Amino acid sequence: MVPSTLKGPGWRARTASHAEELAQGAVWSGYAVGSEVGRLAAVLLTWPDDGLAFAGPPGDWLMDARPDLARMREEAAAIGTFYESMGVRVHWIRPVGAAPPNLVFVRDLFVMTPEGAVLGRMAAQQRAGEERWAACALADAGVPILATPRGHATLEGADVLWAAPDVVLVGLGNRTDEEGLRTVGRVLADQGVRTLGVRLPARVQHLLGSVNFVSARRCVGFDCTPSIRAALAELDVELLEFPDTDEVVRGRALNFVTLGPDEVVMPAGAPRTRARLEAAGVECHTLEVSQYLRAAGGLGCLTGILARGA
Repeated sequence: MVPSTLKGPGWRARTASHAEELAQGAVWSGYAVGSEVGRLAAVLLTWPDDGLAFAGPPGDWLMDARPDLARMREEAAAIGTFYESMGVRVHWIRPVGAAPPNLVFVRDLFVMTPEGAVLGRMAAQQRAGEERWAACALADAGVPILATPRGHATLEGADVLWAAPDVVLVGLGNRTDEEGLRTVGRVLADQGVRTLGVRLPARVQHLLGSVNFVSARRCVGFDCTPSIRAALAELDVELLEFPDTDEVVRGRALNFVTLGPDEVVMPAGAPRTRARLEAAGVECHTLEVSQYLRAAGGLGCLTGILARGA
């Protein structure tokens, strides 16, 4: 008799595809992202760790000023509570021991697709190794990891935005390079998605610093390059541009998280930006992120997007 291990009695063939198993939610969590504006369903946040009480100049950790750890923890708790109040499942990275200070900016650490995650590879030496924390958190959340950048590639999640169900924009600039683009491009090509590289202005960290979507065919923009404008025009996406104001630059008012079509949660303390968004028909919620701003990031930067609805 043929043993079961050689497809004898007792053997059961695995017939479902990877995508089918994701949809079933038995093998994997089913978390998927194929849009910037589908209803937000799950996020990954980092609990501010003792590593944020670092010694030395803030610039050594890529920060504008030293955050107040106690106040940042208050902000983190309020952010998590807000997302839960909106029906969003919140997963946390809770470091044991001192973690790298910039681990709080989870958005950079991975790119979600309809079939799993592509890990990032941070461009700054200070952030090397944060990807391992993200990999563990993604595994705990039941998210398959589809690829990890190799060689000298750099790829940061905040440089990757879904402009359409079959088109992803990848910002090329200070953080993500051409090989990083090719890494995520290969994974998405297998899923029938085209990647379109766009050049970023020198003074922004990521594509998310220039462009943020509020609906399927409308985005807000700041300091957009000709490359970005051309891509948005090709995709028939309306661009609502904002001027170079203190709210936008220092307050990172456009570094918001889209909760669903024409609904966002944005940093508090940006009344003019909020008023303009609301005049354009965008419902705005606000959260205090002053300590994250001191660390040179905003609400969009600290929120890793795990899942969105259709």
